[in-house]
Amino acid sequence: MAFFGNDYLAGCHPAIMERLAATNLEQTAGYGLDPYSESAREKIRAAVRDERADVHFLVGGTQTNAAVIASILRPWQGVIAAETGHVATHETGAIEAGGHKVLTLRSTDGKLTARQVHEYARYYQTNPAQEHLVQPGMVYISHPSELGTVYAKAELQAISQACREHGLALFVDGARLGYALHAQVSDITLPDLAGLCDVFYIGGTKCGALFGEAVVICNDAFKPHFRALMKQRGALLAKGRLLGLQFDTLFTGGLYTRICHGALAHARRIRQAFEAKGVAFHGESNTNQQFPILERRQADYFVREFGFADWEELDGRHVVRYCTSWATTAQQVDELLRAIERL
Repeated sequence: MAFFGNDYLAGCHPAIMERLAATNLEQTAGYGLDPYSESAREKIRAAVRDERADVHFLVGGTQTNAAVIASILRPWQGVIAAETGHVATHETGAIEAGGHKVLTLRSTDGKLTARQVHEYARYYQTNPAQEHLVQPGMVYISHPSELGTVYAKAELQAISQACREHGLALFVDGARLGYALHAQVSDITLPDLAGLCDVFYIGGTKCGALFGEAVVICNDAFKPHFRALMKQRGALLAKGRLLGLQFDTLFTGGLYTRICHGALAHARRIRQAFEAKGVAFHGESNTNQQFPILERRQADYFVREFGFADWEELDGRHVVRYCTSWATTAQQVDELLRAIERL
């Protein structure tokens, strides 16, 4: 049975599994100080065109978000995010548990705007009760967003400029970044992220790795002692080579982007099939996450038979989410298309 509930259902790309097996009994230094991790760092620095970038490997997205945010904010500061942002909705208060408030702003498409950043920063800066408020210290966005939408380069440039104007760090969650690195999806490249953000991460868990995320720190001010923070947060993996080797494989021969591009094509095929049956979609996603709007009976069927996520109720109908991934096959898509045809 084909399932489309999320983009981390499968294990890892076979090339990674082969290398993990081939190197299984090797003995290397721990904590990411091994040759495979160093090779991965060099490949990522080349890909982002920043030879001075610090690159660190962590296990998962929530751990990464919590560690990066804790490393940047002072105790009285919070992080600005869209109200639908992952740190605000699907991390069980991980940021707040670390002592920092998520300052949520309304968003209909999962994205923040430069204007919102300006307005919130000015609200704080001009407030006479400033010492009683949580100070915004950074901005968190994800690319793609929780709703599958992406930023254009001009939008990211404007947000970056707003952050610099107000002394805010800019952090980009790239858990699904591989599905946005396509010219037909967004004009933002890895070098753009390195040039416009203080910190971002390249998602592996949802983009072909067994597990793992690669944090890229571009701002010199945030580089010192990050490994100490990782250790304190339980994020410094003793068998660090298991992470480094995976990213070394993903960043060899363009594998990372190539396998994610296939998922985009599959998602478009499925969307076109739904649209041909008169099904509307919620939001403007053009990535691997899509949100068809179905009647209750239809929604129940696709949730039960194909693992769709029951997302939200909307005007008496139901928004469901399907995800394709690097591991989705044409045969799985064909199976789903046959079911859609019977609507």
